[in-house]
Amino acid sequence: MNNELSVHDSSMFHAYKPNGEVAADRWVTARRLFDAGHVETPAEKWERAQLLFESRDYVKAAELLAAVAGEVPFQTDLHLLLARAYYHSAQLNKAEARLRVIVDRDPVEHYAHLLLGRTLERQGRPEEAAPWLRLAAAFGGELAEI
Repeated sequence: MNNELSVHDSSMFHAYKPNGEVAADRWVTARRLFDAGHVETPAEKWERAQLLFESRDYVKAAELLAAVAGEVPFQTDLHLLLARAYYHSAQLNKAEARLRVIVDRDPVEHYAHLLLGRTLERQGRPEEAAPWLRLAAAFGGELAEI
């Protein structure tokens, strides 16, 4: 068994420098775990939520992302990940509401249209889903079948 840590191993939580040392920002992150007065920043919550999402803990990711969304209300990527977490955790009404806000703010956000269409389909509303899926196909450069 090879005990060496690979610089290119994306499954590792800690980032390593090419010389094998732990990156300085990871030491700061580790030290804050023992600092009782530390208040987690929105960026730290965002990073933790992404890790939860990647580990498929969609409910916890959604809870954390919802808190961050309150602090950073106009960050499209954050709201899109929150909608995805709601979708994957079967909180479809919340996913739909979040996606409608995203497409109102950013009408050419291809993935939001696609996910809104899929969310409506999953709720048994294919007629409402069709226009969103056609828009997503058009934004993605595909010809939608009518």
